[in-house]
Amino acid sequence: MDTRSPDADLTDAAGLPPNAAFVISVAARLVGVHEQTLRYYERAGLLEPARSKGRIRLYSLYDLERVRQIRRLTDEMGVNLAGVEVIMRLTDHIRQLELRIDVAQAEVRRLRATPRGGKENKNTTWT
Repeated sequence: MDTRSPDADLTDAAGLPPNAAFVISVAARLVGVHEQTLRYYERAGLLEPARSKGRIRLYSLYDLERVRQIRRLTDEMGVNLAGVEVIMRLTDHIRQLELRIDVAQAEVRRLRATPRGGKENKNTTWT
């Protein structure tokens, strides 16, 4: 399971810090869409960019990757926005479950490494 963040490839390739944020004009140019498209995706609930104190939209690398995924689904696969919303929600849910599994597996490894009564527990095999 890949435990890197979804925008790890963007930060590696572009040399950008993981917390980079872009105003709407730059974000639109980076993903090749019109600014109005980003606003539309936000109204549809597909994106939730951060806001500055002045209420300016700030798009993260994660947001940009989400836009790319939305575009792939709509342009290449012909999925409508209702379908995109379902797919994105399920993808987000799977990602959260994977993180919970990672945490649980780390806890199992930690518990196995802790001697109980002077003996390590080696009976159960977990992956």
